[in-house]
Amino acid sequence: MIKVQDLAYVRFGVPDLDLMERFAADFGLTLAARVGNTLYHRGTGPSAYCHVAELGEAGFRGLAFEAASASDLEAAAKIEGASPVEKLDAPGGGQRVRLRDPDGHVIEIVYGREEVAALPVMTATGVNRGSEKQRLGIVHRPPSGPSSVKRLGHSVLKVADFAKSKAWYQGNLGLLSSDEIYLGAPENVLSVFMRCDLGDAYTDHHTLAIAQIGEPGLEHAAFEVEDIDSLMAGHHHLTKAEYTHHAGVGRHILGSQIFDYWKDPWGHTVEHYADGDLLNARSEPQSSGAEVALGTLWGPAPAPG
Repeated sequence: MIKVQDLAYVRFGVPDLDLMERFAADFGLTLAARVGNTLYHRGTGPSAYCHVAELGEAGFRGLAFEAASASDLEAAAKIEGASPVEKLDAPGGGQRVRLRDPDGHVIEIVYGREEVAALPVMTATGVNRGSEKQRLGIVHRPPSGPSSVKRLGHSVLKVADFAKSKAWYQGNLGLLSSDEIYLGAPENVLSVFMRCDLGDAYTDHHTLAIAQIGEPGLEHAAFEVEDIDSLMAGHHHLTKAEYTHHAGVGRHILGSQIFDYWKDPWGHTVEHYADGDLLNARSEPQSSGAEVALGTLWGPAPAPG
């Protein structure tokens, strides 16, 4: 077993790269490179890219996770059905191992990608809460326009056999359970939010979630933005651009993220989120009914898909 450190990128097939490039810009991603029939988009963070679009039939083509070391990458190559360690021919270079999960989803384990300089982002100037004033003598004027995407934060996959998929991801990639979701009886667990095992270091409440609902495939890919101002600016920008809104704005119960879901031009669900929970390896897994997983602390509940 290895212990992956984070999500690296998500791959999609799209039939029109120019349309994808326009949507990505409106969504708040920055074009890193256009190489042949592939687009690489990045966020403001140091990752060379977090969204890959390949010319072809529209569809989800896989997820990539960051390995902690070269030795972990070599260990990943020993997982049943894995490819050998191979060169990653993409911006930032690096190496990868390709796997297939129990549903046939392509899962890449990558290591050695060169980091790039972070892009400037409007930082928060403090929050004037009712009980605590932080912004003193400073006016707050966040920019309008697209959200400023920082990184790919998590993805949710629909799977055919929950128990089999959970065992595969936790047994091979070292993911930890944060929240398990049951339907009806507590023992009837059909979904789990999983995070990376970074020991004492804190990480996102979930990097991957799997759920035994519908046909196997990508449920959504979620991109972190700076704060609620960035999220709401993006919401209004995408609305004016007449893209398809899916759900939001609201705040999840599990993970606590403020969320806003959109559809790209081919129906893939992509999310902006901000202000999520952080846990470390000492945090114990929790269990909740489906109504909690689908509920919100405020705002409309998101529908699957």
